[in-house]
Amino acid sequence: METTLMKLIMLAVFGIAMAHFEGVVVVYLRKALGMLDSESNKESVEKFPKRYLYIEMTREAATIIMLVVIAYLVGNTWLERGIFFLWTFAFWDLFYYVSLYILIKWPSSLKTIDVLFLIPKPWIAPVWFPVGVSSITIAGIIILYLANIF
Repeated sequence: METTLMKLIMLAVFGIAMAHFEGVVVVYLRKALGMLDSESNKESVEKFPKRYLYIEMTREAATIIMLVVIAYLVGNTWLERGIFFLWTFAFWDLFYYVSLYILIKWPSSLKTIDVLFLIPKPWIAPVWFPVGVSSITIAGIIILYLANIF
């Protein structure tokens, strides 16, 4: 199998595994906070003690660092590294919601409001937004690959 295609497949698998790992962590955090499975993550930010909110921000920063490092290691050029970062990020982000839905049936719909990211401040939007952006990113990179852009 062609090297770039194999890299894309393996990075997708890596992103999906990271997504499930993060989904499990979020399920445990929700349980530790006493949140109902159906409760919005937006409400969790309001309940979160500030100290733990900062710790959670470091977990998010670590996630981005892991995605940057894997893209850097796998890519040969800056263009490839950027594409591989976006590809892996998109799979991680998309399958994070798939994982949460499998584990606790959350979110209940694509209209559910979520806290997308905490850095530098909470980003709040309906779930359809990151799902849509990730899906478009994956489709766009497939098109670039098929057009032999990288």
